[in-house]
Amino acid sequence: MSCNAKIHLKPGREKSILNKHPWIFSGAINNINGDPRCGDTVLVLSSDGDPLGLAAFSPKSNIRARMWTWDASENVDDLFFENKIKKAFSFRANLIEEKETNAVRLIHGESDGLPGLVVDRYADILIIQSLTCGVEKWKDVIIEYLIKLTGINNVYERSDAAVREFEGLPFTKGLIRGDHDPENLLIHENGLKFQIDPINGQKTGFFIDQRDNRLKLRELAANRKIMDCFCYTGGFMVNALAGDAKQIVGVDSSQDAIAICQNNIQLNGFEDRKVDLYIDDVFERLRRFRDSREKFDLIILDPPKFAPTYKQVQKASRAYKDINLLAFKLLNPGGILFTFSCSGGVDETLFQKIIFSAALDAGVNARIIDKMHQSSDHAISLSFPEGNYLKGLICILN
Repeated sequence: MSCNAKIHLKPGREKSILNKHPWIFSGAINNINGDPRCGDTVLVLSSDGDPLGLAAFSPKSNIRARMWTWDASENVDDLFFENKIKKAFSFRANLIEEKETNAVRLIHGESDGLPGLVVDRYADILIIQSLTCGVEKWKDVIIEYLIKLTGINNVYERSDAAVREFEGLPFTKGLIRGDHDPENLLIHENGLKFQIDPINGQKTGFFIDQRDNRLKLRELAANRKIMDCFCYTGGFMVNALAGDAKQIVGVDSSQDAIAICQNNIQLNGFEDRKVDLYIDDVFERLRRFRDSREKFDLIILDPPKFAPTYKQVQKASRAYKDINLLAFKLLNPGGILFTFSCSGGVDETLFQKIIFSAALDAGVNARIIDKMHQSSDHAISLSFPEGNYLKGLICILN
């Protein structure tokens, strides 16, 4: 394919591209021929002038280009995106059955060869996130093929993530196809029902990536007194109740999330169970429980991103340590901690070190009995380890 613009890499900076990593940072570029605009397709050349593939250009981002294809002769056109979307759908066809859930991630960005594109299906609604210049340029084409290949006519956009600011793109949110907003939407997952809020909720409305981990909690919940921190709309709580937890405390700072959480408890027939919900800062509530010598048999820590980028890692590490230290102190002997990090800047090794340090300072002995990651529809490309964003540990006290 001939491109109007070309980017030439500095000597030695083509290694990651040859290893099929899709990101090209501004510091790796020697020069740019032409005047590419936001989302334009550019030809990527090594320092020797060898073609390495085609990429989407992002003039304001530190990630200056993202690879569409490593075949420089391929056409990045309507058919290109149709084939990419078909491939993503085909990959998931045998992963998750409709009877298991009707809330599924259909496209997972770089790991599906579509950098910056996230598509989630909730029942009869598609929620799309366009996070990069490349996706923004081709968004209308992508939406048409999503509708064509799924048969779902309602498409809602949640392109309001902070990463769009780095791309120089404004936040965009609202119904872009179809005739109704996804308000008070109901989904099902592993025999349970959930009301979700794709319009105002976190991410695209529900943490689909925690599906498998919610089942793990259900298996360990019986007869335990449980605290769910950052409980959001109750995904873990409802599963704990389905697993016959004897008592549950939920804490979240969002009044709207707690209201939906309460509704989800009722939707599944658990309104008579012993549940206490607190609209509160989680750190402060944990300290109050510590000071009052409250104890629990199982605690869930699933906080929001403390480190969206590597620049925030040090500050985030302190926050992860503080919250896990408090949780360890609140556990009964033999108690279990489900602890997570969804921060891209905190890798698995660092996260485990933080949890070790928290246990040491809490004066407890703990063992890891399981490690957790995102569900299979959020599959991780081996050439893009950054896709492994969700890290979790199940720790048990000696």
